[in-house]
Amino acid sequence: MASSAKRRAVGLAENPAESEDSSDEKSDADAGSGEEDSDASEEEINEEVMVDFEAHTISANDFNGVKRLLQQLFLKAHVNTSEMTDLIIQQNHVGSVIKQAEVPEDSDDDDPDEVFGFITLLNLTERKDVQCVEELKELVVDQCEKNSTHGVTEQLEQILNDASKPVGLLVSERFINVPPQIALPLHKQLQEELADAQRTNKPSEKCHYCLMISKTCKEANKSVPARGGAPKDEYMFVNAEEEFFFEEAVLKFHYSVQEETDTCLSGRWSFEDVPMKPFRTVMLIPADRMPAIMTKLTDYLTV
Repeated sequence: MASSAKRRAVGLAENPAESEDSSDEKSDADAGSGEEDSDASEEEINEEVMVDFEAHTISANDFNGVKRLLQQLFLKAHVNTSEMTDLIIQQNHVGSVIKQAEVPEDSDDDDPDEVFGFITLLNLTERKDVQCVEELKELVVDQCEKNSTHGVTEQLEQILNDASKPVGLLVSERFINVPPQIALPLHKQLQEELADAQRTNKPSEKCHYCLMISKTCKEANKSVPARGGAPKDEYMFVNAEEEFFFEEAVLKFHYSVQEETDTCLSGRWSFEDVPMKPFRTVMLIPADRMPAIMTKLTDYLTV
């Protein structure tokens, strides 16, 4: 069961061996290899290939891949990602990892079982005494105090501490070169697994709220509108589909991770040569709004 494929999704992506951890140092080294090599490298980077992905049950073999993606999300925040990864693996009746369906024999990939993404939901309320859960709650409350109003912070603390309305951490992380279309079958599969867990009384009881932390960014040098006034903050979601969750959230705020960004984990933030500042966007979504979100995801991601 641990290695069985759950669902398959096909999409255009960069060469899967070229994951998002290509660092600035690597780019600088390539720049000195000659004009011909540079042109060839650019052509290779821009090449789109059809890649077949499969969703698998999360297993102990996926520890390093899942932890790496959690580090990509939390960066230098004081959250024990090793412990959180263990929790995710322990409740593997909920959640999936994304792997390449078939790795060619002549592939340079050293790890044919490399994790390209994962999705899961962790019930934070039933794990309130676990270290990484307490660290996570402390992180979001602390950032809310710094980046939102006192009223919003009080509301967040009240919801996180209300045992009668459990809160689940919804995590959907993937490499930046994995197409968003894969998110639809993963979210559908997750909702089915959660419903099955509730019917069979498996761990991960029904959550009243879903807490999400999304990778977002905005222009570094936002100009003031010609008619005056403050520049409008426009946040771009790295996982584009997560904007639909943002629209349904009853509590939301952003915080900067500019000082924590590691190019090996988050890449160069730029769109069409426009420098971007990295942020994290925290959202609290009522679970009863998931059907509406799934409808939007279906309309947006169906190909």
